[in-house]
Amino acid sequence: MKLEKEDIDSSEKCEKYTVSLVGCGRMGLPTVCLFAEAGFKVIGVDANERIVSLVKKGKAPFVEPGLGELIKKHVEKERLTITRDAKEAALASDIIVFVVPTLIDQKKKPDYSYLEKACKEVGMGLRSGTLVIFESTTGPGVTENLVKETLEKTSGLKAGVDFGLAYSPIRAASGRVLQDIANYPRVVGAVNEQSLKVACLVLSRIIKAEIIKVRNIKAAEAVKLFENVYRDVNIALANEFARFCEKAGIDFLETQKAANTQPYCHLLVPGIVSGHIPTDPYLLVEEAENVNAKLRMVTLARKINDEMISHVLHLTKDALRSCGKTMRRAKVSVFGVSYRPNVKEPRGSLAKDLINMLGRKGAVVHVYDPLFSYKELIELEYPAERTLAKAVEGVDCLLIAVGHNRFKRLNLRRIKFLVKKPAAIVDMGHAVDPVKAEKEGFVYRGVGRGIWTK
Repeated sequence: MKLEKEDIDSSEKCEKYTVSLVGCGRMGLPTVCLFAEAGFKVIGVDANERIVSLVKKGKAPFVEPGLGELIKKHVEKERLTITRDAKEAALASDIIVFVVPTLIDQKKKPDYSYLEKACKEVGMGLRSGTLVIFESTTGPGVTENLVKETLEKTSGLKAGVDFGLAYSPIRAASGRVLQDIANYPRVVGAVNEQSLKVACLVLSRIIKAEIIKVRNIKAAEAVKLFENVYRDVNIALANEFARFCEKAGIDFLETQKAANTQPYCHLLVPGIVSGHIPTDPYLLVEEAENVNAKLRMVTLARKINDEMISHVLHLTKDALRSCGKTMRRAKVSVFGVSYRPNVKEPRGSLAKDLINMLGRKGAVVHVYDPLFSYKELIELEYPAERTLAKAVEGVDCLLIAVGHNRFKRLNLRRIKFLVKKPAAIVDMGHAVDPVKAEKEGFVYRGVGRGIWTK
């Protein structure tokens, strides 16, 4: 906590300090590697035995550009180690970073149990003089209450006096985490001026962009949630417009592109909202309720976006009806199980919800995703097909759930000879040109593509 700029202004000087990072998932493990690149000795901490085992061997537990090379490099240099023991890691650390996932339960209430457990384990090994930086997404007030109180209770130390405490949310997306962390401006809040100063110094070793200091931790927590809720509300508006366009015979994508030439208009693309964005609004709503505030637009946007899976079902029924078919016993092939295009990450995807709804309506569903092997899809409990040809053979409907670039290169001329004619394409990922689809004899439906639903 007495760290000065000159103490870590080179990788050689950083070697004197140990950084532990709790939660080596898609955001945590790249962060660990960036600290190692800066010269720090780093200890990853994760409860997942598979992650620990692979990293010890110098291998990445998931696909993320550039990550595998960094893990291998720093494990071989003995700069990066990993363990399941958070207490032991804390005892050896000067800086402790938390990137533990925050969840919501079935009642749409925040579940901070993983966070609390991690804090208890770290607290038992927390040393005086250590800096703690929280990077997990939390509701405003959670770090200063649940996190701070748990660390203080288990360690017997006082935040802002015996150890530093700061909050700095990660701004990054899967598929580009390393570059996003390094190049996006970083927001930092802390319990006191010294914690803020040292946290900014430490983070400046892995971040090339501006570091933005805010008044307190609550403000920093709110920044992350406001960013993601903004996107959720914007997509909800796009989804409302898209559904109108379908009925009015307007192509939303054409209209959106034209509207966004106005400098103050930033309409996003409509569709199913996956990943962490469906979770974050509930973290904010919970804290709003605690201070007797209502976030009506936030709640309504969530409702609108949650309904989009049902809308996909409606589009599929309509497309099949235009083919003279019904949903019952229709063979539907779902393309894409990732939570976002071109990223191999099934967590946060709503593909299973969609498949289950199709199954309940009597459809026979098969799944294909070129980013996953057949074995991986089976392990994820999807009714997978081994190849693209098998996935389209005899199908009544091809439902593109995720707009991978590979789906934008589908050869519809070849596919039309494998499907059960007449066949439909329901395009949630905006991957197929409607004109080309109908030219090859397919019935086309897509979110907001009203001129092809007549």
